Amino acid sequence: MKEVLRIGNAQAFWGDQPDAPARLLNQQPNLDFLTLDYLAEVSLSIMAIQREKDPHGGYAPDFVETVRTIAPLLEKNSKTRLVTNAGGLNPRGCGEACKRVLIENGHGHLKVAIVEGDDVLREIRQAPGNSVFNNLETGHSATAIANDLVTANAYLGAEPVANALNAGADIVITGRVADPSLTVGPCLAHFGWKRDDYDRIAGATVAGHLIECGTQATGGFSTDWLSLPNLENIGYPVVEMTEDGSFVLTKPPATGGRVDLRIAKEQLLYEIGDPGEYLSPDATVSFLNLSLRMDGEDRVHFSGAKGRKPPDTYKVSATYREGYQTSGMLTVFGLNSVEKARRCGEIVFQRMENAGIKPTKTNLECLGTGDSVLGAAGRPEKSNMLETVLRLSVSDPDRKIVERFSRELASLVTCGPQGVTGYATGRPKVRPVFGYWPCLIDRSSVQPSYYFLDD
Repeated sequence: MKEVLRIGNAQAFWGDQPDAPARLLNQQPNLDFLTLDYLAEVSLSIMAIQREKDPHGGYAPDFVETVRTIAPLLEKNSKTRLVTNAGGLNPRGCGEACKRVLIENGHGHLKVAIVEGDDVLREIRQAPGNSVFNNLETGHSATAIANDLVTANAYLGAEPVANALNAGADIVITGRVADPSLTVGPCLAHFGWKRDDYDRIAGATVAGHLIECGTQATGGFSTDWLSLPNLENIGYPVVEMTEDGSFVLTKPPATGGRVDLRIAKEQLLYEIGDPGEYLSPDATVSFLNLSLRMDGEDRVHFSGAKGRKPPDTYKVSATYREGYQTSGMLTVFGLNSVEKARRCGEIVFQRMENAGIKPTKTNLECLGTGDSVLGAAGRPEKSNMLETVLRLSVSDPDRKIVERFSRELASLVTCGPQGVTGYATGRPKVRPVFGYWPCLIDRSSVQPSYYFLDD
């Protein structure tokens, strides 16, 4: 039986606490692996905009600074290795930037490996009518958006990550991989599991699923969030994996938040769909036989995950140009503020329509009233609120229509009701909109690989 493998995650998305990786390494110096998850569905859209401005971009630049910060800690701990998907649309560019930082700071001997193969944009553009590329949510053919496609990335599995680690990588930088695979890869490398050890891989997949969203596993986002201690220093999650695929979910001692059965179960069920068929590129996982028990303070033991062969397809996250959008806000103060705010929004949209301009999509929200979250169902018939924030949003394929809206909002400062304020930032900025297109691709069409930057 190989010794326990400790894997921590200190990044849930691009925008998480910037000092969390260094903090976790200081709090838990016996980590074997640190994972950093930068990619949500919207992240690649942001990176696409970034890459348009700079062909050398297309990755999470924050990660380069993180490498500068934590490289001394990786050396000090002497055993901690790093796995991240910060490479986004340009893993090589990200790796090269990190390598320069490592060399500049005397850590150039650390081996950086790049995992590629997730970019499948060419495959979809060449055969958009292939039914495998149909939108998973609507069933629509990709032919409708083929000319507007910007990115298309398959969710790779853990195998290329494990291969890079087995070859001696200290830092592995990937593009799009399935979030739990950031954890499964180190387990495959450390324990030497075979690719068909599906029950063990299932256990590692559950562990990866639990920690991929960072502090959500230690109380962030939980039902009893207000009752949790020391939230300003909430601890990031750590899993202690064993060779049989069971593990303990925990966090560093003396950190805030909590790890208990309730919080663990809430995160376990987060975004999973069918609990009997959690689809991953590494295994199809059943949560139905999982057993959870407390194993000490801030320690929950998991066992009983069941796995079987993964699907014959990879999921693909694609983005396409869908036009432009903008949002503007004004604060309305005084009696009948909600009624006044709604009337202001109606005036703006009516003026545009009177001018023959009608955006494809519009949205009027009175923030703070329940209106923006619950819609009409949460809208009070009458309200004695003395303050509300009006937010108006529009989107359209034609940039000029959106720009016209951005010029209409300011007039409410003088022609609207008394008590209008909050227009200090000027006209709302027009931004490009990228639509999300989830689909599949046959595994045979995807060839993941890794290489070292020193090669």
